[in-house]
Amino acid sequence: MSDSNNPLFNQSLEKGLAVLRGFGAARRTMTLADIALEAGISKSSAQRMVHTLEELGYIRKHAQSRRFQLTPKVMEIGYNYLAADILVDVANPYLAELNQITGETINLTEPDGLDMVYVSRFVAPKFIPIHMPIGSRIPMYCTGAGRAYLSGLGDDEVHRMLASSNRVELTRHTLTDASAIFDRVLTCRKLGYATNKEEMFLGDMTLAAPIFNSNGVPVAAVHVVVPTSRWTLQDAEDKMASSVIQCARAISNSIRTL
Repeated sequence: MSDSNNPLFNQSLEKGLAVLRGFGAARRTMTLADIALEAGISKSSAQRMVHTLEELGYIRKHAQSRRFQLTPKVMEIGYNYLAADILVDVANPYLAELNQITGETINLTEPDGLDMVYVSRFVAPKFIPIHMPIGSRIPMYCTGAGRAYLSGLGDDEVHRMLASSNRVELTRHTLTDASAIFDRVLTCRKLGYATNKEEMFLGDMTLAAPIFNSNGVPVAAVHVVVPTSRWTLQDAEDKMASSVIQCARAISNSIRTL
């Protein structure tokens, strides 16, 4: 938990959010003891948090197993973010157009810490090896979207973020050396787009370009999913890179006028 000494900092709220964050694909249901462990709080604190969240409708107890799980009401918070996100509204027509031009799945991601988060997605009517729902997170260091975003930052900030990243080898193709990844970021600055060749998922490649606000600060990235079953990376770059760059620039120009 946080050790903030700011009198305005509400530790009870922090604990409640930690309980909600404890659930996920690997922990779909949990006992009270599990929740306390995942949230890093005492069992008595976990009991109070769970009771409150259950009363508010964010958590429920399974009648048979007596284990706790999230309810669909949790999605309301995330949906409210998307509904209020002007970038998504502005970007969607351009993403839809890029989807039509390329015939492939198009995604919009925004940065959060060392990850990129999916906030919009236009799926192609073709096979794609990986399904990434809205709200999914991908690490910056090994993805086209992440490298595209990093390319808009200063060198010192890029080095700091790469040093802070847990650069694990997700596939046999994953780059984990910070210097090698930084070189890819520099290449993106030069070309205007970044690539990922099966570094996160086998069979999955991406081309991505950064989106900037009116102050020239990167705020998001657009990327096209390029399955190895239909493309080589070189063919994808030759045929789609310019369209991805144009889409990102159109979105950047549009949000600058807001």
